[in-house]
Amino acid sequence: MSDFSVTDHNRVRRLPARGRYDRASVYAIVDAGLVCHVGFVADGRPYVIPTLHARDGDVIYLHGASTSRMLRAIEQGAEVCVTVTHIDGLVLAKSVFNHSVNYRSALLFGHGRAVTDPDEKMRALMLITEHLVPGRWDEARLPNAIEMKATGVVAIEIESASAKLREGGPHDDAEDEGLPIWAGVLPLALGPGELQATDYGPALEAPDYLRALTNDKR
Repeated sequence: MSDFSVTDHNRVRRLPARGRYDRASVYAIVDAGLVCHVGFVADGRPYVIPTLHARDGDVIYLHGASTSRMLRAIEQGAEVCVTVTHIDGLVLAKSVFNHSVNYRSALLFGHGRAVTDPDEKMRALMLITEHLVPGRWDEARLPNAIEMKATGVVAIEIESASAKLREGGPHDDAEDEGLPIWAGVLPLALGPGELQATDYGPALEAPDYLRALTNDKR
């Protein structure tokens, strides 16, 4: 994968050594995230909306109600900023000033368009579903005509992007290193819990693709 061009728009200014501009690094962060935040301006006011996403090459697909303010703004050509962030650990130094966070973040800029082609729209919804739970699309009932009409989908062409990462332990001042205060990293991770079936419909064994996500070896 090629690198994104570094411009005043996407340049990492604070601690630039943590910046990344190669697509592989940026897209790994995007693809590992379940939720993105979309920043845009509508009617002269700024908004940041959390939503689900899926990436296909240099395109980010978003969906929502067909009347969504966010989707309408994107369809009308507003420039958008999409962010994805992971918190991997709390970095606990001996001084409060030197506390930090281990993180991975991606910042994407681009313009979008309404997805009106029925095949592309259905494929975008499949990508979003499969991004969340691989295997779900083939089992669940697919959207019907009424549901498709009520759902809007936009495609954002990623024109510029960057990533920023921190990893490792704390960096205390030399005069603080001997203080009798615990210092180190508290790792954090998001992961699946135990499956919780509905209380309606037939009682069914969870499918293999869901058990695999929860490490259920039954």
